[in-house]
Amino acid sequence: MSFPDFSGKVVLITGGTRGIGLETGLSFGKRGALCVLTYSWGDHDEQAILNRFKEVGAPTPMLIQADVVNNDDTTALLNKIKERASKVDIFISNVAVAASVRSFDDLSLKGLKQSISYSTWPMVGYTKEIYKVFGVYPKYILGMSSTGPDNYSMGYDYVAASKSLIELFAKYLNYHLRGHDVCVNVVRSRAIKTKSLEDTFGKDLAEFVEKFMPDNFWILPEELSEAIVGLCSGYCDAISGETVTVDKGTTFFDNLMEIYNRSQKNKLKSA
Repeated sequence: MSFPDFSGKVVLITGGTRGIGLETGLSFGKRGALCVLTYSWGDHDEQAILNRFKEVGAPTPMLIQADVVNNDDTTALLNKIKERASKVDIFISNVAVAASVRSFDDLSLKGLKQSISYSTWPMVGYTKEIYKVFGVYPKYILGMSSTGPDNYSMGYDYVAASKSLIELFAKYLNYHLRGHDVCVNVVRSRAIKTKSLEDTFGKDLAEFVEKFMPDNFWILPEELSEAIVGLCSGYCDAISGETVTVDKGTTFFDNLMEIYNRSQKNKLKSA
């Protein structure tokens, strides 16, 4: 068993059947945790997921369809978990849904509300419902964010707004739950090659990045998932109410000057 050991722990990950959510589940699962992975639409291969957990020696995960904005789905989900466990030890709010914004005219209050409903509120709403069903809060509550609130990304208006809000709510949840031995944090990551990234920015982005940016521009899904495991390991409990950035420091030099620097180096190589 790879350190640390999460045997007997229950990890609930919304949007956990692909991308970052799935990789996070595997990181906990190979350390003994029972992972509950939710999904809203049938865009995954259930048997392939079960096989991946089996390959790493993880307990068979629970795959449950549950739309994070549907209260009935949430209640049914938690009741299914209660049939197997007495509590949820770790809750990771991973779902992010938002329309792409191509121009100022695309902005609407309806679009903003939708993004907040899917990408921000579940960290609060699920935490409330977990307590109602189990009588105890998860020891670790994590929200997922990105560098979007501080750096422009095309079409990312709604996502960036909802990510900003989840980072703010982490501070207030930490304050409100300070008497319950709970750690609340948000993990920020920079771009990770997933289908969600492709859906948001298009297929050409990866090729463009490889041409103009450093080789370590991308963060690997397992690098992010291992950082999440670390925050829930018991060794980082003094960190709460914080936004932790996982980016290898590349956000610092991901700018026009770096693109120019690389172009100059390429000129020297071709001379």
